[in-house]
Amino acid sequence: MLCGLVLGQIRTLQKFGWVANLAIWLNVIVLIMTMAVVANTLPNYSMSADVNNIPEGDGIVHTFAGTPDYAVGFSTSINGLMQAVYSYGGAMLFCEFMAEMRRPWDFWKALVCAQSFICFVYMFFGLFVYSYQGQYTINPANQGMSPQAAYTAGNIISFLSSLIAAALYGNIGIKVLYQNILKELFGFPDLSERSGKLIWIGMVPIYWSLAFIIAAAIPNFAYLSSLIAALCILQFTYTFPPLLMVGAMIKRDAMQEGEGFDPTTGQTIRHDTGFRRWARGFSKNFLLNSWNIFFFLGALVTAGLGCYSAIEGLIAAFAVGHQTSFSCSH
Repeated sequence: MLCGLVLGQIRTLQKFGWVANLAIWLNVIVLIMTMAVVANTLPNYSMSADVNNIPEGDGIVHTFAGTPDYAVGFSTSINGLMQAVYSYGGAMLFCEFMAEMRRPWDFWKALVCAQSFICFVYMFFGLFVYSYQGQYTINPANQGMSPQAAYTAGNIISFLSSLIAAALYGNIGIKVLYQNILKELFGFPDLSERSGKLIWIGMVPIYWSLAFIIAAAIPNFAYLSSLIAALCILQFTYTFPPLLMVGAMIKRDAMQEGEGFDPTTGQTIRHDTGFRRWARGFSKNFLLNSWNIFFFLGALVTAGLGCYSAIEGLIAAFAVGHQTSFSCSH
């Protein structure tokens, strides 16, 4: 948290460039080290028992192409889905990255390259580790290494990589909060002004302190990431975009002849308002708008199921005596 307070004072994404690039390669180092270790050593049975409640048993690794034979339940399957959302989600945040690029039209190239890299690396790494550790695989996977030296080294490098990623997302999160709420609704000064910079300095400790309290109080990383995915990341990837698309299309398609913005008077001319206008705009692209509404409702249901599954998992983790960071004795 203290390191985040320092990194969080960086306001422009341009200054994050080389740091973010370093985080990627630190992550790749951890992935390669993890694959090398799990391919030649036994799983971390004690960690698996502590995190996932799967004891060593006969020590034989079992892998499944679908849902495992042992009882995992519907909630566990949904939590697995939320891990995928956590890994690949957050598409609306891309707009914030694009807004600060010197050449925004280069954004789609960066997006294609980054997503292709992520998909290939994640899929290969996940399948590789699971093929060696099976039911003993834990999240994060590098903590499934049994040699103490490799376990410690992986944690140190992962800490640095995660810190950089958290600082980057924290930068975007604070910036969205400031620009879209504090500045637009409450008239706060621009971040380029001295008063805006001072407010930013004050917001960073609050943001990181709240993040620490939430993270330290959660006894299971996988369920914490599932809850974040369901509450936040899923919304910005699957829930908000189709709803915003419907609103934008209704506004565009509801326009009539003679309507629009008059630059000479500064007035916006509309011939009607209310439900009739919305219905006219919606009906012009009825099928596409209906599909987006259906998509939006499906995303809400998925988010609800994700929250339910994560909360149920957290309740179970507390019930079996998993410790939080507040109660850690060593």
